[in-house]
Amino acid sequence: MSIKILIADDHALLRQGIKRVLNFEDDLEVIGEAEDGQETLVRTTMLKPDVLLLDLNMPGMSGLEVARELKAQHSLTKIIALTIHDSDNYVLEMLCNGALGYLLKDVEPATLVRAIHVVNEGQPFIYPTLAEHLFGSMHPQGDLESKAREMLHDSRGARLTSREMDVVSCVAKGYNNADIGQALGVSEKTVKNHMTSIFHKFGVNDRTQALIYVLKHNIITLD
Repeated sequence: MSIKILIADDHALLRQGIKRVLNFEDDLEVIGEAEDGQETLVRTTMLKPDVLLLDLNMPGMSGLEVARELKAQHSLTKIIALTIHDSDNYVLEMLCNGALGYLLKDVEPATLVRAIHVVNEGQPFIYPTLAEHLFGSMHPQGDLESKAREMLHDSRGARLTSREMDVVSCVAKGYNNADIGQALGVSEKTVKNHMTSIFHKFGVNDRTQALIYVLKHNIITLD
């Protein structure tokens, strides 16, 4: 079954470019477009897309306002913010208001496609370079910088272990539990145990809330 997508952006040329990219994928289907915030709300309600690609800067209502309204309506449509803004404040605002994904408009087509699949499965996905900025750079071997490890602890002093840091970083890149296990060389059950520990330390119930917690409490300091 195809993933149904609505593209919301006030630039027709960009909408058409995204549509062409997605039409190459057999399991993706663009079912509609919108060029302003109000139209986005109406079309999302009527068409009920699986995924909404949402620009932040639109006439009438901003993408943030649209996300906030859809959240209030308990919409089942999953939102990916697609924007030029790379500020952590924008990421936090969108995540807090229901978005599962956050991409910059210069994203590679393959990354956009992957993000749609990940978010459609209910997992968060943040633009890779922005995620690395937030969660620390990667060494060639795949280990996170020790500086980033030291910064990733909550405000109550419940410090994440080195392995939990690896897990959170993978979550930020859109990995599901199976992907994380493969990347870290551990079983999926072990990953679930790490996730449970992380949730407990942060006092949250799922990985999206954990990601929001990391940003909201300034656990990662941006340079």
